[in-house]
Amino acid sequence: MSLPTTDVKTEDLSAQTAKTKQLIVQKFGGSSVSDAEGIKRVARRVVDAQKAGNEVVVVVSAMGDTTDELLDLAAQVTDSAPAREMDMLLSAGERISMALLAMAINKFGASAQSFTGSQAGMITDGIHGKARIIDVDPHRIRTALDKGHIAIVAGFQGMTRSTREITTLGRGGSDTTAVALAAALEADVCEIYTDVDGIYTADPRVVSTATKIDRISSEEMLELAASGAKILHLRCVEYARRFGVPLHVRSSFSQNEGTWVLPSADDKITIQEGVALEQPIISGVAHDRSEAKVTVVGVPDIPGKAAAIFQVIAKAHSNIDMIVQNVSTHGTGRTDISFTLPIVEGADALTALRAAQPEIGFESIEYNENVGKLSLIGAGMRSHPGVSATFFKALSDAGININMISTSEIRISVVTHADLLDDAVRAIHKAFELDGESEATVYGGTGR
Repeated sequence: MSLPTTDVKTEDLSAQTAKTKQLIVQKFGGSSVSDAEGIKRVARRVVDAQKAGNEVVVVVSAMGDTTDELLDLAAQVTDSAPAREMDMLLSAGERISMALLAMAINKFGASAQSFTGSQAGMITDGIHGKARIIDVDPHRIRTALDKGHIAIVAGFQGMTRSTREITTLGRGGSDTTAVALAAALEADVCEIYTDVDGIYTADPRVVSTATKIDRISSEEMLELAASGAKILHLRCVEYARRFGVPLHVRSSFSQNEGTWVLPSADDKITIQEGVALEQPIISGVAHDRSEAKVTVVGVPDIPGKAAAIFQVIAKAHSNIDMIVQNVSTHGTGRTDISFTLPIVEGADALTALRAAQPEIGFESIEYNENVGKLSLIGAGMRSHPGVSATFFKALSDAGININMISTSEIRISVVTHADLLDDAVRAIHKAFELDGESEATVYGGTGR
């Protein structure tokens, strides 16, 4: 795998994108290719990028809600589908998109070739359903570009090296595919196209007056992604930061300038000539409905028991987010440990914990899916006192009760009741004066 340098030039990256003979990786999400008209609109945009003198690689997601529909179809067939066969099924969605887009591009007079993830050299580990990329061998993509073709790659999928099994990358897999290819090909930029004009201070479907962010550091974007902002997935941002890939998040439905995500907060972009952007105190508010809260009740309050619990969770391949341990109740010698994890991983985690109950010695398990996480993110929080006070007062004034609290240097997260989450997001967004003067445009997509 050929890795680019991690130094990002600090001159005007918007101007850089106008250079001739750039290598651009473009990723289009499911809402952008949801139907034939959407595919043709994307094809015109891709062809225009090549006509401007660029080498173009395109990564596509499955059309619209295709992946969800395939999952629903599998559930009608069986409630215990083998993981290998699920990956074979789900990888079909992106293959449909890539072939149709290649056909449309050829119809518009350019030459395009489509590639599956395995053909594009996406090598992964063997964990079906949430494989991780371990290497990229893009020689077939490089050959196609050298011959003047536009390369279309199916996102979300790869292949194991030893057994040559097809794998899928899980949530955010197409974004991660695009960034991995951009890094391996030493692309000038990775453009992530979606159904909004960029990254906003909150989900515009929840806060209609959310403000578009012109520039954000990958540090802040990592926190936003980890906190539930769906515009970019955590793995994608981690990969881009590690290999110094500039990301440009923008809409496939407009020509508007989007949001630049840079590996460092110190990197500069001039969106308007001569005007450098200052680092804001708060970058945005994120929320997440995809997590459940698990409380392990009556854990013996002795060294090693917490470690045993989280080792069990790790072996079940479940990812833990927030963790809270209560103070041991006086005289009982027992404590409660609460944590959040993705709902889709809840069943496996509970099964593993119950199997380990006799050995660990806890009393019971409580499981709650009706929770939501709210997070406030901003690198400027480091040097501005009073952020926490404003945050918790706003929640109190809105009548929002808090179940869990977690913080980092640039983030405050809380867990509350799911039914109160939207109200909490709007209250925090308003308290920190993030509302814009006009409503944000959402061009398409269901948010499913």
